[in-house]
Amino acid sequence: MKIIHMSLAAMSLAGAIYSATALAHHSFAAEFDRHKPVILKGTITKVEWQNPHTRLYLSVPNELGMISNWELELSSPNSLLRAGWTRHSVQVGDKITVNGFRAKDGSSLANASTMFAADGRRILSQQTSPDAPAPK
Repeated sequence: MKIIHMSLAAMSLAGAIYSATALAHHSFAAEFDRHKPVILKGTITKVEWQNPHTRLYLSVPNELGMISNWELELSSPNSLLRAGWTRHSVQVGDKITVNGFRAKDGSSLANASTMFAADGRRILSQQTSPDAPAPK
């Protein structure tokens, strides 16, 4: 009987730990504003290929040559793999153009909806969240 109670306690603890990551996930509308589109042209400085979302960091020069650093949220690594990506699809140093939607808090965070290589080739064309606006 004691073993059953210990097993139930262990399963409950494991369920609580794993459900925390599910609760931390957000919808597109919770963090991003579909009325604030942004186009960013810059150089990739970092790639984080991890769950729940792959993240790219982009160094973006403005008209005056000043640099701003942006964080871009993409879909999960599994979704990107199904779309034909690998860990080598984009690399640090690649120059890209990203169409996306800015974070509601006005920070330098955007949800990437489409992405183009320097040669104009489309390298991302899927929406990154089920309720995100469709890419144009």
